[in-house]
Amino acid sequence: MRILLWLCLGLAAQAAATGTGWASPEAEVTRLSTDRRFMIAQSILRSEHDRTVSDIIRFTQIPAPPFGEGPRAEAVRKDFQALGLVDVTIDSEGNVTGVRPGRRAGGKGPFVAVAAHLDTVFPAGTDLTVKRDGWRLSAPGVGDNSRSVATLLAWIRALDAANLTTEADLLFVGNVGEEGAGDLRGVKHLFRKGPYAGRISAFFSVDGSDPSGIVTGGVGSKRYRVNFTGPGGHSYGAFGIVNPMAAMAGAVTGLYALNPPTAPKTTFSASVVGGGTSVNSIPANVFLEVDLRSESPDALAELDRSFQAIVANAVATENAARSTAYGSVAADLGIIGERPAGRTPSESSIVRMTRSAIIAQGFTADEETSSTDSNIPMSLGIPAVTIGAGGRGGRAHAPDEWIDVEPTEMVRGMSAGLLAILAQAGVQAQSPSTSRAIMSR
Repeated sequence: MRILLWLCLGLAAQAAATGTGWASPEAEVTRLSTDRRFMIAQSILRSEHDRTVSDIIRFTQIPAPPFGEGPRAEAVRKDFQALGLVDVTIDSEGNVTGVRPGRRAGGKGPFVAVAAHLDTVFPAGTDLTVKRDGWRLSAPGVGDNSRSVATLLAWIRALDAANLTTEADLLFVGNVGEEGAGDLRGVKHLFRKGPYAGRISAFFSVDGSDPSGIVTGGVGSKRYRVNFTGPGGHSYGAFGIVNPMAAMAGAVTGLYALNPPTAPKTTFSASVVGGGTSVNSIPANVFLEVDLRSESPDALAELDRSFQAIVANAVATENAARSTAYGSVAADLGIIGERPAGRTPSESSIVRMTRSAIIAQGFTADEETSSTDSNIPMSLGIPAVTIGAGGRGGRAHAPDEWIDVEPTEMVRGMSAGLLAILAQAGVQAQSPSTSRAIMSR
């Protein structure tokens, strides 16, 4: 009895560690990949291919510039409702959310969230007309991230047609603010302030096309606009007084004298400058925008401290070098972007399941680091990965961005993502009678 008790305790510990019942993550993926319901879902992805392509084109041609995602969000809201998701809403930040209830909690959570960002990098007024040449679609934002948004709908349709009910509740999200100045505002709200804050147990971000990559590391960033001010004056008549542009130059020179670590990869960039009055004036105000990045929260914090010290030193050096009779130089560091670094460990259940699902569909599974919506849950210790929607693509963020929608490769890639999500959310083993009933449809 004692041996049996210890055996049960050991198995329970394994189950708690993997989150997949009694099976290992890899075994769970293997089981699901041969489940008739999953195979039916795959067949639905194939038969609905044209509809998915139509959805990609439709979403691409609905403008979703930074901070202007509203029209696309409204289209997704209507689609979520039409597909029968419950609690469909657009939250106060602009995210579209809808729940597909699981068997255990019936829509009350905790949730496995599956998200695709709605926004693009392209400004309002950009020509979004999709050009088609065979299986190739080309348009701004077609792959980043209209394809992923359309894939969420395809997965929901496939799950419904296959009568697949997960154990955990699924939360589908079309989120805003992933790109650039959006600064992950949609997912920050989702995890920190929105109605689902504290209720999400795992997170899949669907972003881009390539199904072979798994983003398990979130590259953190801190972005500053530094305003350098001074008294200003005539370039000839006031010559000899302090110049904020000299302090700015000193800050850039000091930054580029740093030798950041290569592992973890840590980088910086002095990216944008501006200000001044005229060529014959000592400026009263200039600005510098800087991007600091690292895979490691500690390395990013150290780089941040170094940069702040460099700015302070550059200001002090300029004030000591020239006259402050009419005023001194000062610098104000304003944060214009902040993305926390984080990581989902390779040995975690969600990574092992996702890796196995990708391999099961015939792809390589390469772990990567990037800056995506997964940064936020990773930084909070919530299991998260970013995966591709399936298929090939290129020229992201360029006007001639393109994707390939050839059905075989596209469906294989979509199947890998769906299999990973099902493994994480859990699917009860199928009884023979249920199997016969589904197959007779």
